[in-house]
Amino acid sequence: MARGDGRLSHDLMPGEKGPQDACGVFGVYAPGEEVAKLAYFGLYALQHRGQESAGIATSDGHKILVFKDMGLVSQVFDEGALEALQGHIAVGHARYSTTGASTWANAQPTLGPTAHGTVALGHNGNLTNTQELIDLLIAREGMAKRLDLKGGKCTDTAIVTALLGSDEYDTLTETALELLPHVRGAFSFVFMDEHALYAARDPQGVRPLVLGELPTGGWVVASETAALDIVGASQVREVEPGELLMIDDAGVRSERFADADPKGCIFEYVYLARPDTTIAGRSVQAARLEMGRALARQHPVDADLVIPTPESGTPAAVGYAQESGIPFAQGLVKNSYVGRTFIQPSQTLRQLGIRLKLNPLREVIEGKRLIVVDDSIVRGNTQRAIVQMLRDAGAVEVHVRISSPPVQWPCFYGIDFPTREELVAVGHTIEDVRAQLGADSLGHISLPGMLEATQIAQSRLCTACFTGAYPIEPPVDARHLLATQHEEIAG
Repeated sequence: MARGDGRLSHDLMPGEKGPQDACGVFGVYAPGEEVAKLAYFGLYALQHRGQESAGIATSDGHKILVFKDMGLVSQVFDEGALEALQGHIAVGHARYSTTGASTWANAQPTLGPTAHGTVALGHNGNLTNTQELIDLLIAREGMAKRLDLKGGKCTDTAIVTALLGSDEYDTLTETALELLPHVRGAFSFVFMDEHALYAARDPQGVRPLVLGELPTGGWVVASETAALDIVGASQVREVEPGELLMIDDAGVRSERFADADPKGCIFEYVYLARPDTTIAGRSVQAARLEMGRALARQHPVDADLVIPTPESGTPAAVGYAQESGIPFAQGLVKNSYVGRTFIQPSQTLRQLGIRLKLNPLREVIEGKRLIVVDDSIVRGNTQRAIVQMLRDAGAVEVHVRISSPPVQWPCFYGIDFPTREELVAVGHTIEDVRAQLGADSLGHISLPGMLEATQIAQSRLCTACFTGAYPIEPPVDARHLLATQHEEIAG
């Protein structure tokens, strides 16, 4: 599967890795429109969800063309590439890898033969029963030959693409309805054949997926409502958990392949989604502002300024400032043009304090008591570097406030958190972590406070990364270890 982060890996120090996002998917059915360009702009709006590779496939009703490469959307496509992608159907994808290597071969959309043509598929999420799907593929004579299943080279997306190529059914719709009940984990699929566009969402609806309508009557599906906005589409509704949509010249049709059991990812509200996106009827911006207000009520401190870690900490910092009455200021400047760099600084450059992504505004922070608001702490390296940077720039006190609870468990549904052993909160008290960061104080929002800010019932959200309560059974190879860790905590 895939995902990535347009906010540049949590606005990290060079070489640091933080929570990576679930990838972005976009599909459009719009006869008479430049669907490749619509897909391009849709992916541009979803760039924060995947920075490793980008791709677009189009169909003119007779054949499917695909163009994909490593890099950002703006780096992969130019006018010539988009002009060559003719047709009235398009599927686009921006990738961050979670299964399979970060290589051109694993860029999406993936292509595969079907009984009557070709399928092109993009995937947002992460599957938890990949081995079962591989076994199913092997059981279907000759189909496993389409993939290299050795050495972990194959993505879960490629396996699903191959399974959609079954010749047991007359249509891709029938094949999908037979296959999807066997697929477990987090998936928002957008796929197409030569004649129709399809969208499917797992029964838990872990990752967002929305349906929109263009002013000209065409249809769009996308990971976030912000991608509908950029192409001028109005939101019709969310794709329901456990639903398959088929879109062709007859319009939009819906089939259900599983009962809905909503468990949307809470981290979409905390960090992953754009602030101008709406998920399950709740504005992400409004949720983050309220998280900041709750944080101020739960962890007040005397200070002169509230500053965010840009950009991800900004809405919560604004909320904290509003609730506390302490002035908000931009104390850290982000290099908006840093992009993805494959040039890693040497140890010497690290020791010189290279600041590729963030730099402090000394005239704002010197002599001040600061409250620094961020969305989460994973390993803690980034926050440690920021605290030191602010002290070096003259801050008298640095109080760190986090708009999510401590991250204590790995994610199997599309966020690339490190192993439990690497998470700084595991096995350490808040005071331990504060000391590691070098902060004067540290405060996390409570789980109830975060949940209340979303205005979504806890029973309809996945909070596994904070609680260890997984709504979908984790992969087989992780279950024993997780059970052991739960027993250790209970003991």
